Amino acid sequence: MSGIALIIVFVLAIIVMIVAISKFKVHPFLAIMGVSLILAMIAGIPFVDTVKPDGTKVSGIPTVIGAGFSGTFSSIGIVIILGALIGSVLEKTGAALKLADMVIKVVGKKRPELAIELMGWVVSIPVFCDSGFVILNPIRKALVKRTAVSSVAMTVALSAGLYISHVFIPPTPGPIAAASTLGVGDNLLLVMGLGVVCSIFPLIAGLIYAKFIGKKVKSADETGDNAEAAKTYEELVAEYGKLPNGFNALAPILVPIILMALGSISSMAGWTGALDVACQFLGKPIIALAVGTIFAIIQLATADKMSDFYDITNETLKTVGPILFVTAAGGVLGKVISSTSMVTFITQHAEVLSAVGIFFPFLLAAILKTAQGSSTVAITTTAGIIAPLLGALGLASPVKTVLCVMAIGAGAMTVSHANDSYFWVVTNFGDMTPDQGYKTQTVSTLIMGIASMVEIFILSLIL
Repeated sequence: MSGIALIIVFVLAIIVMIVAISKFKVHPFLAIMGVSLILAMIAGIPFVDTVKPDGTKVSGIPTVIGAGFSGTFSSIGIVIILGALIGSVLEKTGAALKLADMVIKVVGKKRPELAIELMGWVVSIPVFCDSGFVILNPIRKALVKRTAVSSVAMTVALSAGLYISHVFIPPTPGPIAAASTLGVGDNLLLVMGLGVVCSIFPLIAGLIYAKFIGKKVKSADETGDNAEAAKTYEELVAEYGKLPNGFNALAPILVPIILMALGSISSMAGWTGALDVACQFLGKPIIALAVGTIFAIIQLATADKMSDFYDITNETLKTVGPILFVTAAGGVLGKVISSTSMVTFITQHAEVLSAVGIFFPFLLAAILKTAQGSSTVAITTTAGIIAPLLGALGLASPVKTVLCVMAIGAGAMTVSHANDSYFWVVTNFGDMTPDQGYKTQTVSTLIMGIASMVEIFILSLIL
């Protein structure tokens, strides 16, 4: 199957998956895996690995499913585990509460959603949004305790801040790749500058929606058995005894961010030799978070709580297990989609949409993002399609081309749903059900994508 029929089947598959999860309470892992298998068979992926007459190898359904599942584990599995372990230590030692107190002193008690959104926006410039959410989630939870603000509002605000810089601002890989493909790779300062400017509308939209939906949706940590009794800040501090100092509290989070930033800077600046090797090695998320874990262990030892380390690790693994498997299932769905002819079909018929100008890269990236889940894949794929069409679209000047990069980024955040690993990271770490995830994460990314495109269109009329 190919063409329009395949796109229709994909849309129906997504609807079936959402209904199965939200209406019939099928576990997300089973729903996603089941839909992926059925979609693979309908789309015509071979049942077993085959070889075409020209010698080209075609992966069968079992291989595609295995690759999608293992690929997700290899990319963010260890990152999630180490990040969650750091978070558990920060909570156990009271460091998360200390960090929350530091943030509150800067922005005040009345603006915690803005504080966490801006923290996410800054952190995600050098760090993938998945890793950033895991790293900052302990601070989010501590701020919820510190200010008694809605947990859902804080989750959406943090997710929004992380996602916006992830798709707009280098040295995040997506924008860098798009800029290079479209011929403005040597003008990254302009890309970064316009990325900051284009963040304004979605940051405002994300914050407004976070506050709105926080009044409508309650997460598991606010209701039912998981709800915590409200405590004053003084009562919370008393439970921990003496809180860590600012440096010890910040190091497990700040050090990995600095290391990942150095890795990105080294690549962007073209460093060579031992310095580049060291930066690239330490800048890999797995290694950077491993270093952060070491600082967390030091913090645990300083607090005389090393005897709790085994239990903390054990409980952390129990917590992240379901997250890992559901996230991997989302990776399977994305792999199935990329193994069909749907992306090729969209690429071949891109000219039909080219009449819409600056909106064309946005729509194309949004289609690809929704179809296969990865924002980075959507950005890089769309940039490759758009590159030969820049002149026809009237986007050949340097500024217009950079705006095109921004439009691609806006589309690549529209929308985050069940085939996106970030959707499951936000939903699970935010203690929300999948149905609540659609109301929060999916809708907020739609609103932010549209807000971003509105700003980009206005800028295209001015610049």
